[in-house]
Amino acid sequence: MKKMLRIFILLLLLLGTCDVQAQENWVNDARKLFLNNNAIIYEINIRTFNAKDNNNNGIIEFELGEESGSFINAIERLDELKKMGVNMIHVLPITQTGKTKALGTAGSLYAAVSFNKINEQLKDKTSVLELNEQVKKFVNEAHERGIRVIIDLPACGAYDLYLQRPELFVKDNDNSPVIPADWMDVRLLDAGNEDIINTDVFGVYKEFVDLAIDELGVDGIRADVAHCKPAKFWRALISYSREKDAQFLWLAESSDSWHDAVSLRGVFTPYDKLLQAGFDGYYGSFFNLKEWSTSQELINHIMFNTGLKTKFYEPKSVIGSFATHDELSPLLVKGVPYSSMIIWLNTTLPINAYYLDGFASGDNYVYPWANQKALITYTDDDYYFAHRGKIDIFNFSRKPQGDNEELLQEFIVANNFRASISKMLSDGKFIPLKSDCTPVFAYALTDGEDTVIIYGNLDFEKPVKATIRVPGLQKDAVFIPIKAILEPVCYNSKIAVDLKAGEIVVLKIKNFSVK
Repeated sequence: MKKMLRIFILLLLLLGTCDVQAQENWVNDARKLFLNNNAIIYEINIRTFNAKDNNNNGIIEFELGEESGSFINAIERLDELKKMGVNMIHVLPITQTGKTKALGTAGSLYAAVSFNKINEQLKDKTSVLELNEQVKKFVNEAHERGIRVIIDLPACGAYDLYLQRPELFVKDNDNSPVIPADWMDVRLLDAGNEDIINTDVFGVYKEFVDLAIDELGVDGIRADVAHCKPAKFWRALISYSREKDAQFLWLAESSDSWHDAVSLRGVFTPYDKLLQAGFDGYYGSFFNLKEWSTSQELINHIMFNTGLKTKFYEPKSVIGSFATHDELSPLLVKGVPYSSMIIWLNTTLPINAYYLDGFASGDNYVYPWANQKALITYTDDDYYFAHRGKIDIFNFSRKPQGDNEELLQEFIVANNFRASISKMLSDGKFIPLKSDCTPVFAYALTDGEDTVIIYGNLDFEKPVKATIRVPGLQKDAVFIPIKAILEPVCYNSKIAVDLKAGEIVVLKIKNFSVK
């Protein structure tokens, strides 16, 4: 028996050594990958990522032996992500969630109780590893597959944290903590202003950075609602992280189309000031695609964002935020064609592709139990609070997953194609093309040798015909269809196209460069 125990302990030590070795061999290149427009980012909620909903009713019932997502069972899906072409994971908040004045039966991921402790809900109780070690094992396993890991930094604190440390929060005239926007389960942190930052809040966030880099070994941070803190705050925090890891990636949840603070008592820092403070990128307003009806609206936004690369003293890039956890499922917006268009725009634009867990297989994020009274709750909310058509971040719910195999295969093909044109996306030239039909957009990517031509119909109700001008194109040009139903009819310097409602086409031409 003692001999078996010694062998078991030796195996644990060896496993621990392997994990350390894997971490030591990993060289973080997340920032470089992102700034070269070569990141394919996949957003996941560990609490649901690989949840085991055995009876398929959409909710995890622990009393029936069902299992929510954990860092250990999440490892099972990493090969799947690699096969899909994903090279970076954005993990939604992993900090402890609030239980008081909560939303949902598990608590919102963004209602943080602590910024230096991992959410116990994400622990695999059958593992011999401590929770932080489980997180690190997940990160190491991702690294072994060439997948970088960035984690979410919540913008606000749970009411539970306010009760523990009221000095961290903004107060109103009655000395009560401020509720930002309509987020009833959180309170606004007081980060200070451009004259002086709140050292207490800065210290809390500094602890988060220490946890992320020193203990977990992740590759970057996505800062939730980054514009609600002053640039001075971020400049100091980002500089602190870069002293530890020069390649540590910082992404700001902010947009050029956002102009208002989350509270009258809060600060608002515009996207450009955040980029100047050290953020490597931000959310482009691509989520407005659903509202754009003219090609010029799309092209103007692309040109605006591609101009960021040289606008600041350091290179910057942008996140292709067409569909995030804050957005309605594309299937509920404009159906499968809209999802397909998002895939191929993310694939062929000189930005960083970004997808939400479940998107690729066509999840509509509609939960039959949503907003109904719960039989069991783990917070003071006894309702399954949820946003219809958006991934659940409030309850122990099912794995995000649709049943559209065709869309999934298209997603994989697109990501493989994106990898094949990585140099074109990082160093090539983006060229808008003129169309004689208002809803038809067109553009080209070229590296001086080969060219990819992309065009699509922003009208998701009617088919259209259009003529697109492609300078220098000869009528005998040979197109390689990447995503196409019909090839265009080619004239000298023009192509005639016939598009279905919401259709997007991707063609490659070898040995041709747009003049």
